[in-house]
Amino acid sequence: MSVKHMTVSVHIVLTLFLVLAIIPIAFGDERPRARDLGIVVGTLETGEYNAITDVAGVKVGHTTVIEGDDIRTGVTAVVPAPGNLYTHPVPAWIHVGNGYGKLLGITQVQEFGELETPILLTCTLCVWTAADAMKEWTYRQPGMGEHTINPVVGEVNDSVVSNMWAEPLKREHVFAALDNARDGRVEEGSVGGGTGSQTYLWKGGIGTSSRVIPDSLGGYTIGVLVQSNLLAGANLQINGAPVGRELEKQARTTALETSSAPVAAKRDGSIMMVVATDAPLDARALERLAMRAMLGLARTGAIAENGSGDYVIAFSTNAAVRHVRESDEPVTTSSLLSSAMNPLFAATADATEEAVYNALFKATTVESTRGRLVEIPIDTVTSILDKYNARRPH
Repeated sequence: MSVKHMTVSVHIVLTLFLVLAIIPIAFGDERPRARDLGIVVGTLETGEYNAITDVAGVKVGHTTVIEGDDIRTGVTAVVPAPGNLYTHPVPAWIHVGNGYGKLLGITQVQEFGELETPILLTCTLCVWTAADAMKEWTYRQPGMGEHTINPVVGEVNDSVVSNMWAEPLKREHVFAALDNARDGRVEEGSVGGGTGSQTYLWKGGIGTSSRVIPDSLGGYTIGVLVQSNLLAGANLQINGAPVGRELEKQARTTALETSSAPVAAKRDGSIMMVVATDAPLDARALERLAMRAMLGLARTGAIAENGSGDYVIAFSTNAAVRHVRESDEPVTTSSLLSSAMNPLFAATADATEEAVYNALFKATTVESTRGRLVEIPIDTVTSILDKYNARRPH
């Protein structure tokens, strides 16, 4: 065999190895979601997919980046609505639960109460690369001219398993996540922006959930997607059961016994929460709604640690509150009154809580030369939940 042919063969083998390595990380179908285990949060029904995409028009795309022995990262794109978001923005708000993070675009969203680009979720030092790529992607969309845009990009620190100082995220990764954003089922766990994240001493990632308000109260849908990188030690609670306290010792022991890679050190974590709704809400109402995501997060055991960036991005897709960007005439919008918000508050808190659980349960173990993040043990968790009567009987 010639050197040229040998080189090609080695390249093909390496490519196949990379694809096979990515599949269990990106498509952890063998791992259940919370409801598959009888973990039911609240009393409201979920949407068809129990995902943020149950809100009509919302799409999600991921790019997972697995390279060499120390790159385990990615990017997740949330496209809030169809059409040109610059000329027809959607009302939005960003709530800061704890501000230790690198969230681009926050001041303009809070100034105008509008979202004019998709939302990207990636690694801490990937934020600026992601924003630059989304800028280019946005200018390619129909109807764009020479305008300034406000990219909204959030992050979590995935340095336990990924070398984010190596500039691992590239333009093509961002374009792929945006171009491949779809409605319907959303991949969860160790995928996209959640590839290298950690949650409550275990592997975390992307999680999502939804709730549908009864028709008698409006029939609206709330969808939540989280990029979970929380690290509140043994604080994890699931439906009130002290799961983290009972699992803490096992988390350390499992990581030590199954790998020579270093165990993740105790540090603060972060979480990005995206809340979508088709309810007609203006920016002020969305501000109130976003705050309730923090309540759902707290139920899982989070305390918004000192070094944890905890952000909520909330937006409405309802046509009654989406209007043209520029007009010399007054624009009429219809928003729900404060007295009608309680069902939406409940839906947001419940969906956020369940989205964190889904991020934990769907995540698969990720390892590199930098460290190892181990998936939470499903059988042990269910035994603990049964001990505290925290599951719905099958």
